[in-house]
Amino acid sequence: MSDDDRQLIAECLGGQRDAFGELVSRYQARLYNAAIRLVDSPEDAADVVQDAFLNAYQSLHSFKGDAEFFTWIYRIAFNTAISLKRKRRAAISLDAAGPDGGIDPDDPSEYVKPGLALERSEDERQLQEAMVRLSHEHREVLVLKDIEGMRYEEIAEILKVPIGTIRSRLHRARLELRELLQPSEDEEHS
Repeated sequence: MSDDDRQLIAECLGGQRDAFGELVSRYQARLYNAAIRLVDSPEDAADVVQDAFLNAYQSLHSFKGDAEFFTWIYRIAFNTAISLKRKRRAAISLDAAGPDGGIDPDDPSEYVKPGLALERSEDERQLQEAMVRLSHEHREVLVLKDIEGMRYEEIAEILKVPIGTIRSRLHRARLELRELLQPSEDEEHS
């Protein structure tokens, strides 16, 4: 862990709340970028990040400092994202069903902010759709390794699994993602 993070944590535990604000400022964007790939919308990702920092603040006394602060808070965010997905799945009710009995599809336009629509490319959309279709285990290793650039050791620590399992999941995730991104034969011939 960096000496700067260690200092900020010590100050926070000593009663200086602004020190934790500095940690939030330092890691908020990175954590959000990881969270957006774990959940289905920017709003959910923002909620996950907010809850993760709140939980981290309340549990800061239990942080041992063996790992990087980001590794620790990422694990909290990861668990928060899983909990949110479970709650959402359980919350789908008959009230959400349309007149034909089906559930209305999510309208991605409600998540688009003005100006961002022009910046998004078709490839990004396809990649995001493919990422959502991956299993949670595959998605998380891809995010941590290929997007966050973490080392295998860090990923193994976050996910609490052996490095060999991380390598295996990553290999299978990349194969699955490649398959999802390849155009189908129907699309090629149309």
